[in-house]
Amino acid sequence: MIERARTRMLAVVSSALFLSVLVWFNYSAVLPAIVADWGLSGTHAGIVFAAFQAGYLAAIVPIGMLVDRRSPRGVIAIGATVTGGASLLFALFATGVISGTALRFIAGVGMAGVYVPGMRFVAEWYVEADRGTAMGVYVGTFSAGSGLSFLFAGTIAAALDWRTAIAATSIGALGVAPVILGLGRDAPGVDRAEGGFDLGVLRNRAYLAAVGVYSWHNWELFGMRNWLPAFLVTVPAIAATESPAFTASTLVGTAVALGGPGNLVGGALSDRVGRIRVIAIALVVSGLISATLGLLGGLPIALLVAVVLVYGIAITMDSAPTSTTVTEVVAPERMGTALSVQSFIGFSTTVVSPVVFGWALDRGGYELAFPTLAAGAAAGLVCVGTLWAAAR
Repeated sequence: MIERARTRMLAVVSSALFLSVLVWFNYSAVLPAIVADWGLSGTHAGIVFAAFQAGYLAAIVPIGMLVDRRSPRGVIAIGATVTGGASLLFALFATGVISGTALRFIAGVGMAGVYVPGMRFVAEWYVEADRGTAMGVYVGTFSAGSGLSFLFAGTIAAALDWRTAIAATSIGALGVAPVILGLGRDAPGVDRAEGGFDLGVLRNRAYLAAVGVYSWHNWELFGMRNWLPAFLVTVPAIAATESPAFTASTLVGTAVALGGPGNLVGGALSDRVGRIRVIAIALVVSGLISATLGLLGGLPIALLVAVVLVYGIAITMDSAPTSTTVTEVVAPERMGTALSVQSFIGFSTTVVSPVVFGWALDRGGYELAFPTLAAGAAAGLVCVGTLWAAAR
């Protein structure tokens, strides 16, 4: 009975995340069209993307503390409604950097009420022995939804326009509240925290090392997701197709969607061979691709597609094992706070990474820009070493 109940709850919360996360990358999916429409520089385009991350960061720690004390379901319902509503307003009314940045910021605030509360919800339902796989499904849903956001938005934008594409990928989040409140149930016997923020979590070496891994993972991941469509449009093999923007968004969408299986494989493997080993392998593979991708624009289209798809899998395999590690090295009643601080610190790099990439792009092209992402993978490996030492 409990097995069926927790499987059902995993499906419910993953569905809520899927509908919400379509908003996160719909801007990136149509970035070339927005850049052309608004006349954005690389730096300004990065700022509009980073605004979503900044809104997320502004809200994530208070929300994490809240879900340590209250059921995550109500928080998820409100957060999804805010992120969907703000993204719909972006599609209808945004006209440039200022309005676009403001609305993406609000959408990010709403998303803070979905992602980490959902991780806390999953961790409440699953014991540690099975938690890596369950977290892989949940975090994999994030990747799958992100990829399908590229596919949906890119397809709609090619057929109609970018505003319609963003509106269409925003509506689903507005349906999350009835799903999570009507079908979701709280896990039995959950410990709830009392009092304020527990500074003890910041003295936990293993926790801090895992947060470091997550931070540099996000540096690489979000820089790649924001800028890969724009890079592919410039590649000769893609530019020679009938619709370069559609081809690029489809390829990126597929690669990002493969992050779903990537997270699931990473989480399941970490249940069997260890979290640290899986994290290290994933960072090595993704870092090598990041370091060289800007030099591979002359590849035949078949090889280019293969590299991009492998990139999409490898760059996500460390995410679920890292978040699962966080839930295992802190007290159960503080998981929400620990996950939110992890997310706050971890996503702070996503505000900087797309802007640094854009700055490097303006000065040295993609050959200089992609290695800025590889630097994140290298720093993540240093943190893996610290995590290994702390675990010992």
